[in-house]
Amino acid sequence: MLRFTAIKLCHDTHLNLAVASFTDHIHSAHAMRVPLLDLQAQFESIQEEISTTVNEIIASQRFILGPAVESFEAACCDYLGAPHAIGVSSGTDAELVLLMALEYGPGDAVLTTPYTFFATAGSIYRTGARPVFTDIDPETYQLCPVQLRAFLETKCSRDSNGALRDPNGLHVRAIMPVHLYGTCADMTALRAVAEEYGLPLLEDAAQAFGTQFAGDPSFPFAGTIGEAGFYSFYPSKNLGGFGDGGLAVCRDAALAEKIRALRNHGMTKRYYHSMVGGNFRLDALQAGALNVKLRHLDDWSARRRDRAKRYVEGFTKAGLTGSILEMPPQPWAGKGAENHHIFHQFIVRLKAGNRDELRDFLTAREIGTEIYYPVPLHLQECFSGLGYQEGDLPHSEAAARETLALPIYPELSDEQIDYVVETFATYFSSEPGE
Repeated sequence: MLRFTAIKLCHDTHLNLAVASFTDHIHSAHAMRVPLLDLQAQFESIQEEISTTVNEIIASQRFILGPAVESFEAACCDYLGAPHAIGVSSGTDAELVLLMALEYGPGDAVLTTPYTFFATAGSIYRTGARPVFTDIDPETYQLCPVQLRAFLETKCSRDSNGALRDPNGLHVRAIMPVHLYGTCADMTALRAVAEEYGLPLLEDAAQAFGTQFAGDPSFPFAGTIGEAGFYSFYPSKNLGGFGDGGLAVCRDAALAEKIRALRNHGMTKRYYHSMVGGNFRLDALQAGALNVKLRHLDDWSARRRDRAKRYVEGFTKAGLTGSILEMPPQPWAGKGAENHHIFHQFIVRLKAGNRDELRDFLTAREIGTEIYYPVPLHLQECFSGLGYQEGDLPHSEAAARETLALPIYPELSDEQIDYVVETFATYFSSEPGE
């Protein structure tokens, strides 16, 4: 009997181990990794085109400015409908060189949003001017025209010379909206405010190359609606290079020539410097790669919109929208512009639950996420001297606490999206860790 029991126990142990092994195998087969971004998949689809272009540039030995950069600039003008496009070394440098060309500096102020990437305000600050923040629209995350107008009406005044001054006496020189996450700010309303106060609109379109503004029947591209704009070609952008790169666009020919000189140490003629600029040149290799990618951009944008649609349908079907999750705003959807949203990011907002706890739950299940942006700019330590306090811009502060970016790129599969949705459903249907 003892021997039989021992044999039975041995058999059961092996059976349990076998079942456990099979279960682990099934779990492993169904486990999925969803990175926040997968650039390798995109590269594989254009590798031959890129190699041909890069090899041609290498053979030419023209690496600084030259034909490749000029060709890319012309292609950008054609695509965007911009009169002038100037390739530079990064999106940050595109903003900086534009502000330098406009000669903003100490005593000046630029009105902008606190809910954006640091460079928007950092570049203003580097010129000696100061960023002045007004709050966002809580529905779109974009610079709010109503808040902007209220600030100008109640906080600013004209001096004896007619210059517009903020509460600290700074000369208000421009308005800088940011086309955040791949969709447009309300440029019709912002332009009305800008025209009323005689201020230029300088567009931060770093996240919106290829986005069309459907609030205008001509469907202009983000970055081309105001007096000037700028873009980033950081690798994670919808049109991303193989390193840093950027572009400034403008309407005025004289401003364009000044930007061209400033990006190359202020030279209009070799070794003759009419002004002090910097080394803000776009590399030829980057321009060549971007020129290849530009030809695919509309297809990639369409695929991003399709991926976003599957997310929204999945979350809706799972009963997670509404009181639990808020889907990305699409203020210009259905207005006729195909590229009204290029989904540089897919941002959800938690209406219930703990955002950081949810993020940990997703990370443990190999789903990449990011927080854009955890600290609004008016509360950043380096801007403490500007005098803002917590609570001054509540809509920006709430967005910083409640939003989360999910994986979004053209090559994202149906199965990966479904896995993300299912993981969300698991989190909200049970206590994490159960």
